[in-house]
Amino acid sequence: MKKTLWSITAILVVLLLIFGYWRFYFILAEGTQAGTLNIFQKKGIVFKTYEGKIILSGFKANVQSNEFSFSVTNENVAEQLLKVSGREVNVHYKQYFGSLPWRGMQKYIVDSIYEVRGLPGESIIKPK
Repeated sequence: MKKTLWSITAILVVLLLIFGYWRFYFILAEGTQAGTLNIFQKKGIVFKTYEGKIILSGFKANVQSNEFSFSVTNENVAEQLLKVSGREVNVHYKQYFGSLPWRGMQKYIVDSIYEVRGLPGESIIKPK
């Protein structure tokens, strides 16, 4: 009886660990998003995390706003994004099935910045 109970408990623990890994650490997708960095802030009650929103580029004839909400875990990336609010950015992200409080409130985690457009001294129309 004890051996059967021990086996069932061990199987349940292993299944729970597999589910936890799949839900919170398995990368569902990776990609890039480009648009105007609208909001970027450090917030939270227990865990202070960096959260941001990008207004996506493209056709804007619909009523709803196309926003990309994300979190940032890397301090260097966060410092760069804090400096470029309101500018066009192109970022790389990883998407998870679930969020963790110490990783951020979003399922999308930005881990690097590919490009920032509209920096001082850069003109929008470049001469040929």
